[in-house]
Amino acid sequence: MNHLHTALWGVLPYLVAVVLVAGTAWRYHYDRFGFTTRSSQMHEHRLLSIGGPLFHYGLLFVVAGHVVGLIVPESLTERLGIEEPLYHANALLVGGAAGLATLTGLGLLVHRRLTVPAVRAGTSRSDRAVFPVLTAVVVAGLSATATTLVPHPYDYRLGVSVWFRSVLALDPDVPAMAGAPLVYQLHALLAMTLFALWPFSRLVHAFTPPLGYLTRPYVVYRSRGATRTRRVGGAGPVE
Repeated sequence: MNHLHTALWGVLPYLVAVVLVAGTAWRYHYDRFGFTTRSSQMHEHRLLSIGGPLFHYGLLFVVAGHVVGLIVPESLTERLGIEEPLYHANALLVGGAAGLATLTGLGLLVHRRLTVPAVRAGTSRSDRAVFPVLTAVVVAGLSATATTLVPHPYDYRLGVSVWFRSVLALDPDVPAMAGAPLVYQLHALLAMTLFALWPFSRLVHAFTPPLGYLTRPYVVYRSRGATRTRRVGGAGPVE
């Protein structure tokens, strides 16, 4: 069992990181024009206009919550005057709402992809693999968030977060993650699976945000207008 824990929490994160970086570099080299979502807006707009914002904005808040929860240590937030009950209540309300919005948006997008023939025809094999994993990641995360409602809940900031920071420091604290509840371990394993699949799916477009739009000069469009004609004497039209 100790060897299994070492493999899962001490070795696997680095293997996933190698696949993520090397796979993205390979994809960029051989399929640079494939860094796109393959927009299907022309085929169906109503569900996309609802599900797209719910998923993307919800996911932004989820990612922000994970960054704070995993990277910022508990001692720092306490020094900033944020007590643990307040922190966890905020994580439950904001994180839970963001997770539900993400899951709802994802459900609408998957429903759209399955029920609109033109969109379904454009669904690749990688999509069929990624969507179930992404759904499972979000569901597992919501389940982990829900465990904070029970009396004396597990404090992931003293376990999972410690393991995550130790992985970033290249000195993985395997026992910190091995002692976490199953739902947290499942959430972490599913997330690593998702990151391993990331470079080979449409999710890779997240690495190419249109930041250039923030600094590029304005594009000025001028109408050419209608050609006006007049007649001189009995002659034909003159521009």
